[in-house]
This record gives sequence, C-alpha cells and structure tokens, in this order.
Amino acid sequence: MAEVNNCLLPDELKYHIEFNVWLRDNGDGSYDMGMTDIAQTMAGSVIHCRPKSVGKKVKKGKSVATVESGKWVGPVKTPLTGEIMACNDEVESDATILNKSPYKQGWIVRIKPSDLDGEQGELVSGDEALEGFKSYMTEKELGECIHCEGFDG
Repeated sequence: MAEVNNCLLPDELKYHIEFNVWLRDNGDGSYDMGMTDIAQTMAGSVIHCRPKSVGKKVKKGKSVATVESGKWVGPVKTPLTGEIMACNDEVESDATILNKSPYKQGWIVRIKPSDLDGEQGELVSGDEALEGFKSYMTEKELGECIHCEGFDG
C-alpha cells in the first residue's frame, strides 16, 4: 500500500487525481467508487452523503453524490460515463464511514461504465498515482492525513 503524507493509497485501486476518487474493478464490468483518504481528510468530519439514485445515467465529470462536512459541501465527481448500478445505503445513513473506512466500507456508488476504453486513460495506479497525489497535495498546500478513531482504511 502506497502512502503520501500519511494518506493511504491501496495498490489494487485506480485513482482519478483531479476528482480525488478511487475505483475498484468488480470483475463484472462494474466499478465501486469512493472518496480517497486525501479527499476525506480535506473534507473533515463528514456528516452527510447523498448518492444519486440507482439507474441514474451520469456523465464523466458530473456528480454521483453530494457530501457535506462541517467545513465543506460539494459533489463527488465521476471519472466515468455510465449508469449507477448500486448505492451504498450505509454511507447514506452513517456518513462518518467515509472518514473511518474510505476504501473498504466507504464506497459510495457502483457504476457500470459505457465508455471505459475512451475514459480510463485518466485513471492511474501505483507509482503514477503516488506521484500524482504528491503533486496534488503540494499544489493544494495540504499537510498530512489525519485519521479518526476506528480508521481501517
């Protein structure tokens, strides 16, 4: 597992640096998507997460959910055009999961891409993700990730 300024980046995931999200290939043509450890740290204590509805068609760069914390309200943008196949009801009822478990329990939506071949070029992993997030954090003047009690990645 890679780490940047105490922020974790699991090796098996793909990342979109600008949107600060991760994607996990489910092996069936769908991808689980959530906020990175970096994004949840920037947001602070998340108090609300409202995913878009199952069946909703979304375009690359558009919101799949709205997240609210004590210091920020904003969209979770998708790097893939496609259809939302599932929403994580747990994060909708307890948004603090996004802070405690951004990569395990904290997935937000499952999306089935309609143009994966054309859009996956902006997704990175491994050293490319590590270097990209190092630059991102330097550019945004971000310090270290701070993990809440009970954090399990």
